[in-house]
Amino acid sequence: MLLPACWSLQEGGLQAQAGDADAAQNIEFVKVPPKASGILWTHENGMSEQRHLPETVGAGCAFLDYDNDGWMDIYFVNSGPSDFYRPDSELANALYRNNGDGTFEDVTEAAGVRGGGFGMGAAAADYDADGDTDLFVTNYGRNLLYRNRGDGTFEEIAREAGLDASGWFTQAVWFDYDNDARLDLFVSGFVSYSLSAAKFCGDNEIGRRHYCVPRSFRPSRCYLYRNKGGGSFQDVSEESGIADFGSKAFGAVATDINNDGWMDLFVANDTVQNFLFVNRGDGSFSEEGLLMGVAYSESGTARSGMGVDAADYDGDGRQDLFVANIDQEMFSLYRNLDGIDFLDASLEIRRETRLFSGWGLKFFDYDNDGDPDLILANGHPDDMIGLFKAQVGYKEELLLFENRGGEYKNVSGRSGDIFGEKHAARGLAAGDYDNDGDLDILVSNNGGPPLLLNNRGGNGKRWVGLRLIATAGNPEAVGAVIVWKAGGKVRRRLRTGGGSFLSSHDPREILGLGASPAADEIAIHWPSGTVDRLAAVDANAYITVKEGAGIVQ
Repeated sequence: MLLPACWSLQEGGLQAQAGDADAAQNIEFVKVPPKASGILWTHENGMSEQRHLPETVGAGCAFLDYDNDGWMDIYFVNSGPSDFYRPDSELANALYRNNGDGTFEDVTEAAGVRGGGFGMGAAAADYDADGDTDLFVTNYGRNLLYRNRGDGTFEEIAREAGLDASGWFTQAVWFDYDNDARLDLFVSGFVSYSLSAAKFCGDNEIGRRHYCVPRSFRPSRCYLYRNKGGGSFQDVSEESGIADFGSKAFGAVATDINNDGWMDLFVANDTVQNFLFVNRGDGSFSEEGLLMGVAYSESGTARSGMGVDAADYDGDGRQDLFVANIDQEMFSLYRNLDGIDFLDASLEIRRETRLFSGWGLKFFDYDNDGDPDLILANGHPDDMIGLFKAQVGYKEELLLFENRGGEYKNVSGRSGDIFGEKHAARGLAAGDYDNDGDLDILVSNNGGPPLLLNNRGGNGKRWVGLRLIATAGNPEAVGAVIVWKAGGKVRRRLRTGGGSFLSSHDPREILGLGASPAADEIAIHWPSGTVDRLAAVDANAYITVKEGAGIVQ
């Protein structure tokens, strides 16, 4: 389905608005103490003197509404028994139910989602279109699929569904690659690793054993599973072309880079080239990363790709890409020039991230002015790096970049004390857990407690929140295009799948209106081709939009 011409914005893209920067100065992200939130869970990474590589990678986190009460719940992924790790005490993933008053309750046992294996990531979606959010968990070990029974409990059915592959898997992405209205699943495969294949890669500069870099291990493979309906999946990795490329993959995002109505995949790899799988529309993909300029650095070297995301950051109607790398390699903001070529565009981000190693990240509109800002979760993979590299530390600060008319400005220093703290951050998810109309942030730290960051002031500008219910397309409306007009400005957003690092975001869409008291018009172009148009939508409320029916109660 080609994009209608009405989706294009005015030539020149976004323009900086007077007063926007001043308003954003009043916004802070405030760390919610565990005693206040009730979130007492801590990640255990199993760090050992043997320096097994999975110890430094995990883990992810997720915002999801598992009980359909309108409040975002939280899921954390933990480590667990594996061929190289036997924990001293029993470890488990954690599901926290949102009580609707700023506090959370641990319901892991009652819900039946403790996990298993050495956990990596989580991806939440209603894969079976029954109205309840399900959960896929990737592992170093066997992957898990938790089907939501709709009564507050889950059953693990990965084997029955055909999704129980074993190996080392990282990011999972729910999206509809063949436009048959069912959610398919892409799973990133990292390196081939096992206790028997573990290597001694030498001692570092202080005479202690260090972690091997991923280039020391053979690549693995990514998987693509086609949803056949009836709760089962078919492995189409070979016939789709996804399995043709050896992967050392971390982050992945599904987006439409050429506006042809078929969802593509951007995949970050560590020490081998990034993949850009372009959807041919016939069930297969063509890997075009090198031709389109997103596979390697400008000098032609493979980097340590970790977190990724996609958004139209400059308002020109095309999806741009972002990938975070390790320190000295620079992070890359790839501007989509014409759907077939990308340019590494942001000098500000390159300059500000030179000494950082990035994992979880998200394009999100933190100040509700209508354009995508950017947050980055950072931390070096080597816990001893600070002992022999003075300017780099294992724990690093989060970074927040404000979008100013298509250019990014580092505003971390004015956005809250949390940006002065250092953490071994990995997964990051964005979601409005307190339903106040601005996006909060959840960060999973490696070997430590997570961070819940409350957005204070982001709802100072007006907004409309959308809960989308598809009836003719895939149940999560991945691939939908939302166009909204407010105060004489037109904005456009493509609903992507996946993104960040090992994590899953609030499925609702918050549309920033700036100072406008209402959205003059909202048009939702569903993946099926249906278009719902809403007129004069009042600001500062969540609404539910059902495909073909408009606003419903």
